[in-house]
Amino acid sequence: MLTRADNRAAAAEDLQLVWSARWSLTTRILVVNILAVALLAGGFFYLDTYRSRLVDTRIAVMEDQLALLDSALEAARPDQRERLIGEFTRATESRLRFYAPDGRKLYDSFAHGPPTYTLRDPDLQPWKRDAARAMDRGIDWIVGAPAYPEFEEPATDRAAAWPEVKETQQSGEGTSRFRYAPERTPLLSATRVVDLEAPEVMLMTVNARDITRTVRAERFRLAVVLAMVLIASVLLSLFLARTIVRPLRRLARAAVRVRLGRAREVVVPRLPSRRDEIGTLARALSDMTQALRERIDAGEHFAADVTHELKNPIASVRSAIEGLGRVKTDEQRAQLLAIADEDVRRLDRLVSDISDASRIDAQLSRTLFEPIDVGLMIESMLAARAARAEQGEKPQPRIAFARPRKGTATVMGDGHRLERAIDNIIDNAISFSPPDGLVCVRATRLGQEVHIGVDDDGPGIEPAQREAIFRRFHSERPNGEAFGRHSGLGLAIARTIVEGHGGTIAAGDRDDGKPGASLLITLPAAEEGGAA
Repeated sequence: MLTRADNRAAAAEDLQLVWSARWSLTTRILVVNILAVALLAGGFFYLDTYRSRLVDTRIAVMEDQLALLDSALEAARPDQRERLIGEFTRATESRLRFYAPDGRKLYDSFAHGPPTYTLRDPDLQPWKRDAARAMDRGIDWIVGAPAYPEFEEPATDRAAAWPEVKETQQSGEGTSRFRYAPERTPLLSATRVVDLEAPEVMLMTVNARDITRTVRAERFRLAVVLAMVLIASVLLSLFLARTIVRPLRRLARAAVRVRLGRAREVVVPRLPSRRDEIGTLARALSDMTQALRERIDAGEHFAADVTHELKNPIASVRSAIEGLGRVKTDEQRAQLLAIADEDVRRLDRLVSDISDASRIDAQLSRTLFEPIDVGLMIESMLAARAARAEQGEKPQPRIAFARPRKGTATVMGDGHRLERAIDNIIDNAISFSPPDGLVCVRATRLGQEVHIGVDDDGPGIEPAQREAIFRRFHSERPNGEAFGRHSGLGLAIARTIVEGHGGTIAAGDRDDGKPGASLLITLPAAEEGGAA
């Protein structure tokens, strides 16, 4: 079985934060929303693969173009080949070189016509291009793009200066390379063996600036989207933090002030316009603070009332004790001792009732309720009372009980406490009824409630006093009753017990129109087969 300490430890462990324990709520909201934007930034990884696919596609196209050119050159007459190569390079915006088996360069399209592309010097370009290249390098580093070599035009243009040409000469298979031009645009190359007068290696190079332009344009669009989403996310996060954190801080400050003992001067905001969990929390804290104020005030009033009620018997006992030294006859001494004895009994009753009144709330909150047959409980209680009355000397009013059918008037509760509440009410009725009067007790079930009524033959209760009689130390007593026989806590204790069982107690006139008062207890009826 889990103890209360185990339950507290389990609840604390369930709500414990691990890695974000030191973060404020605003920071957590920002981190969560920015993390979602960071996931969107993964689109840069996609753009890297997109560039790789563009490069692979362009190289595949170059290899197909070289295969078509190879077929065209074999079919063309020797005097037509130069014109065919020129048209090919202009159409594909490429540069074509041919190398002999001994490595000599046999042909260069740039030497027989205008260049189809130009490798630009980055030092002669505006700063915007430098910024774009720096951004390209940064993004490539972030996404972990492969480090491709930089292209430099060979000082001596022979087959040995081109690794792809050497590889093709050795294997007889075409190959390709990716390099960065000086301005950081892709320079793609592809090779193929052609057999004209002798086996030669054909090298095709292309400066694919359009790939760089396409990738940069997509990156720019993605960056704009990311910037807009980031700004919107931060603004929404701050708005969310403002609507959550600010009221929580106000509630926390109010709770701290209440904890410091300033409950009376603290105004806990109720946030009536908010219908969410924070509004519910604010209203719950406000109600809790109000209940705390009422409890504090009740405690202070109770302490003041206790002090007032204890002073009179204590002063009487002191006066009696001081008088014992001055009296001279045994009769006077006996009178003083009787007064002291009565005052000590009165103090004992007060202390017992005060103790019960101060502990009932806490005890009821820990009590395990069980089904109680109110009819059987009242019947046994009245039987015990009748036995005690037979031994007493003073005549008591008769008590009539209209007992309900067995099992019909059943409530969930603490039998000892309920018996105490009903006994206090019957005591009150007897004290206000004449010796030859009749106190009527009834218990009935009406719908989902059990009603317990006690009627007396006394003078009745004025409407203005029907709420005051349930206050602690209410002092209005029947005519002729000796002072101090009652503590003034009986009906207050009864109300505390009844309300602790979820019921109500009220005073009124008798239903039959006769003189006297009627006190009615209303309790929730126990469900069939109910258990605590």
